[in-house]
Amino acid sequence: MLDHVSFGVTDLSRAADFYDAVLAPLGYVRLFANARGVGYGPPGAKDEGFAILATGDAAAAPGVGCHLALAARDRASVDGFHAAALRMGASDEGAPGLRPAYGAGYYAAFVRDLDGYRIEAVFHAVG
Repeated sequence: MLDHVSFGVTDLSRAADFYDAVLAPLGYVRLFANARGVGYGPPGAKDEGFAILATGDAAAAPGVGCHLALAARDRASVDGFHAAALRMGASDEGAPGLRPAYGAGYYAAFVRDLDGYRIEAVFHAVG
């Protein structure tokens, strides 16, 4: 249903360094970068699925209940996402692990990025 999502960030360079590190374990790469923003997606993708935009002090993360869940290819990718995010200065919002209340095989980790956005990496184990 969604085509893409973008976050406004206070410091584009700092946020790009963060997302370069955090998205790498999930298999996502930088697809474009310019003075206005940076876009990410799978290697070789034509269009970005996620972007950060330079908005300076006008950047404002949404409130409680809003988050972005990013698909992971396996549990190790979720673990790598979480470790990279904490290393890059994110706040821990939920260590990697099974979340049986969300469904069988739902393995996820949650962090809050440098601008206050809540992001999740999730792997859905089959069977």
